[in-house]
Amino acid sequence: MYDFEGDHGSAAGGGPAPWLLALEVPRFGIEYGASRALDLTACLLRADRDLGRGRPVLVLPGFSANDRLTGRLRGHLAQRGWDVHGWGLGTNHGLTEQIVTGLPRRFVEIAERSGQPVSVVGWSFGGLLARWLAHQQPDRVRQVVTLGSPWRAEGEQTRATAMFERSRTKHGMVDDAREIVDLLRGEVPVPLTAVWSKSDGIVPWRGCTVDPVAPGDGRAPAENVEVVSSHVGMVANPLVLRIVVDRLGQDTAAWRPYRAPTKVA
Repeated sequence: MYDFEGDHGSAAGGGPAPWLLALEVPRFGIEYGASRALDLTACLLRADRDLGRGRPVLVLPGFSANDRLTGRLRGHLAQRGWDVHGWGLGTNHGLTEQIVTGLPRRFVEIAERSGQPVSVVGWSFGGLLARWLAHQQPDRVRQVVTLGSPWRAEGEQTRATAMFERSRTKHGMVDDAREIVDLLRGEVPVPLTAVWSKSDGIVPWRGCTVDPVAPGDGRAPAENVEVVSSHVGMVANPLVLRIVVDRLGQDTAAWRPYRAPTKVA
């Protein structure tokens, strides 16, 4: 799984250009601060408090990340009325035995407790795991939203490749990892929104896009939404958070593609 072949237009050696990688941390600081300020304002105005209507959402962290790093996203959704859950599995080390067995168990717990389908939002590698859950539990997954998730084979060459290789050596990987990857790369059987950025400093954006499926053609709808965001900032960027809120608020039986708000002159 972690060969990461297929650069497709990125910088020499694979992955986005070095200058984009260098800007990841300062950009994240700006994105985090902006979304935090907006949420404080919304709290004071008591705005958008009931958008989620208590529907369950599971948020999956990216590779080498944990629930603490998705806290901004989860707090944003909880403030707007969703029943939000972290994955509770510590640091995401990839397709380890702990994750491959623990994630489905965690998902089933949430689904059974809520008594309704669960939306799954996955950041980076967490988005690949979200796709996998949708294939495993199509009747229990309401929808999937991926944030900068390089699920395609041509998206495997990233700036985190060396980290993946070190993690595989240290933490191991399940024997059926290839089968899991082959499964998650199939067409997702639930509504899917892929959010990606051409200015992503860690993963190549082309590997994060999906083949669009229009509502009403007999298959689950799938769409691409482009944003201007850092990779780390996908879980804090105000534009991304707005898109996630909009998508989670969709009626899955009457799905409408995302449309950015019209500017008022």
